[in-house]
Amino acid sequence: MAKYLVETFYNCSFKVSHYLEEVSDQELQNLEKRDDGKYEILDVKLDKRKTKSLDQKSNTKKFEDSTKIDLMPEKIENKLKISNLINQSNKDSNQRFGMPDRRKGYIQKATIGNHKVYLHTGEYEDGKIGEIFIDTSKEGELVKALMNNFAIAVSLGLQYGVPLDEFVSAYVGTKFEPSGKVFGNDRILSATSILDYIFRELAISYLNREDLAHTPSIKKTDESNEESNDQISEDQSHFLKIVKDITSKGFLRNNYKEKLVDLSDIRINLKGKK
Repeated sequence: MAKYLVETFYNCSFKVSHYLEEVSDQELQNLEKRDDGKYEILDVKLDKRKTKSLDQKSNTKKFEDSTKIDLMPEKIENKLKISNLINQSNKDSNQRFGMPDRRKGYIQKATIGNHKVYLHTGEYEDGKIGEIFIDTSKEGELVKALMNNFAIAVSLGLQYGVPLDEFVSAYVGTKFEPSGKVFGNDRILSATSILDYIFRELAISYLNREDLAHTPSIKKTDESNEESNDQISEDQSHFLKIVKDITSKGFLRNNYKEKLVDLSDIRINLKGKK
């Protein structure tokens, strides 16, 4: 039967990484509530060790070693064990963030090489993309089924926390038919494949990847306009926030100030006539 209890205390330094599409006060405040962060061990140190007797009748003194000791190379196995425990807890914390039942998004129709492509997107409440659907014309049942299941796979990846950047890097530039000139999209003039077009569109709309667009963004570049836009009143800022909450981020491509109409002066009488 054991006679002594030895308690060892460690100090562990680790970092947690989160992927964000935009940086705002609200996003930073919600980081503590998210459990999709990626953990990485930075350092593990032995802090102190306490030894005490389990025999209540014994008057053996408690021994305490409070000297902080760096782990030696031969003790790196302990560090790896702790790292594995945290990595395991990180895997267990991975979960799917389901889409809301009523969601925002947009539909973009385009024609690539005489083939019509319809891109449907679904967004979370904060405007982050969470799903896509792809419809095509002049394609057989096999191709349509493959495109539908590919869209489901991408949607599941997005809902499990895979950054949209990863999909963009993987599929932009892929080459297969149909390809060629693109009609119906004001930012993309040509594509090397359907996947190249789709992820160019998503990158432009949700990631502000202007380097993937073929035409300039419809933004005001005049300095006077920029100064006037910076000087927004508190009421206008509150109104703009409300509009962002009820409109599709991808549809407006983040150009709220340029594309939205100020409705603050409009009075709507909701009372019916008696």
